[in-house]
Amino acid sequence: MNCLQNILAVFRRERIIWAKRPIYFVGSVLIVAFCSVFYLTFLQSGVPTGLPIGVVDNDHSSLSRNFISQLDATPAAEVRIFDTYPEARVEMQRGRITSICVIPEGMYRDVSAQKQPEMTFYINGLYFMGGSLAYSDLLTMINLTSGAVQRQVLRMKGMNDAQIMGMIKPVELDTHMIGNSTMNYGAYLGSMMIPGVLEMVMVVLIVYSLGTELKYGGSRRLMELSGGSIGVALLGKLILYTIFFFLLGVTIEMLLYSWCHYPFAGSVWYMFLDVFLLVLASEAMGITIISFCPVLRFALSVSSLYTVLAFSLTGFTLPLEAMPEAFQYVSAIFPLKHYYQFFVQEGIFGTGFTGWWQEVCHFLIFLIFPMLGIHRLKHAYIYQDYEQI
Repeated sequence: MNCLQNILAVFRRERIIWAKRPIYFVGSVLIVAFCSVFYLTFLQSGVPTGLPIGVVDNDHSSLSRNFISQLDATPAAEVRIFDTYPEARVEMQRGRITSICVIPEGMYRDVSAQKQPEMTFYINGLYFMGGSLAYSDLLTMINLTSGAVQRQVLRMKGMNDAQIMGMIKPVELDTHMIGNSTMNYGAYLGSMMIPGVLEMVMVVLIVYSLGTELKYGGSRRLMELSGGSIGVALLGKLILYTIFFFLLGVTIEMLLYSWCHYPFAGSVWYMFLDVFLLVLASEAMGITIISFCPVLRFALSVSSLYTVLAFSLTGFTLPLEAMPEAFQYVSAIFPLKHYYQFFVQEGIFGTGFTGWWQEVCHFLIFLIFPMLGIHRLKHAYIYQDYEQI
């Protein structure tokens, strides 16, 4: 009974601290809300559109004009015509166009004579997404133009459409985009970036909350309310954070898969479990960091670095299989990685418990980490014998 009273006493104290320090609200709700609005509006169209592509037409034929018209009609491209290549190169160097397509002189004549004219592309690789999309559009339009000319020539030779298509396109591709059939970049990035921001906020805020007890000398009072038990102190403080961040995470999941209608194959209730486990694992890592680094400024730096690295080592931007083997093992220490693996199994494939039960075990392992340094944190809380900087 005394233990429960101590937990409630610490909880009430933490609630008063939240009321007096708006940084807890500003540092969580407003940051997550800002990032949510940013990603959901910035990627509202699904894919980038209107990418400026420079075209230098040296042929001035009906074929080249048709190619330019078809390229400009694609959603991703906005064609800008230049008289010479040096003019287009200057615009690319200034960052005003993403790519250049040079149509060679005599292209229509060579194509009609069944020769192979060379069309040159210049792609700005510094803009990875823009350059990739521009290259894809240019390559698609070249193939379509080439096929249209070949079909016209073969028709003149008396071949029917079935024979022509067998020669132009002997292999028919049947592509199925699993989990994101429309190639929506918003669904691809938003589904992980927004929960990633939430994880970052949780770890940093937990470190800040526990670190301010040392910085401002409130740790001894905290230990008195908890009856000298560091476990009771942490449990009383984290009840409020756990409830608050879980509700914030549930709101994010509803925002993504209910309001924005992002592709989702499984059960949203299982994703709520994923969010809850992410909250617990993030809190555990925050406790671990402040336990081994009981200096607020240094601990905040470590937590910031730790959470930022999670975006790179989680596996949703670069597949884990393509990373060096050492980094594949390092990625396991980030809760966001296991959230992502859980999401892939449930949100994309809809496998249920059989697909993500291992990730639940990985999440639970994070709860062991605070025990490695909890005695160090208790010693710092009671004696406050740490470097005060």
